[in-house]
Amino acid sequence: MRMVFFAFLPFLFTGAALAADAKALKDNDRYTCAWGAGTAERAQALKLSGVSLYAARQKIQTLKFDKSWKRMLAMRITEQTYDSPSRYRPAAVREIFYNDCVKYKVARH
Repeated sequence: MRMVFFAFLPFLFTGAALAADAKALKDNDRYTCAWGAGTAERAQALKLSGVSLYAARQKIQTLKFDKSWKRMLAMRITEQTYDSPSRYRPAAVREIFYNDCVKYKVARH
């Protein structure tokens, strides 16, 4: 009996791993990742065009946000983008941010 258990153990772990990969991402999480990726893309575009962090912050302050948490998150994403030495194209930053956010959200659930 013990040999049968150990023989099927790898299949059990494989099944658990596949189930974790197949988890569906909630619509709210997908929206949050897409919104954050767009924010990071805009911040990278401003950074590469030579706009200062101060001016980028001022631009964020003038925007209207439908959720209270978005303004602070936009500020933090912008600051992190400016702190990064990367010179990636804004579209690449958007894709990287979105993919990493989705990976985080799936792993968290």
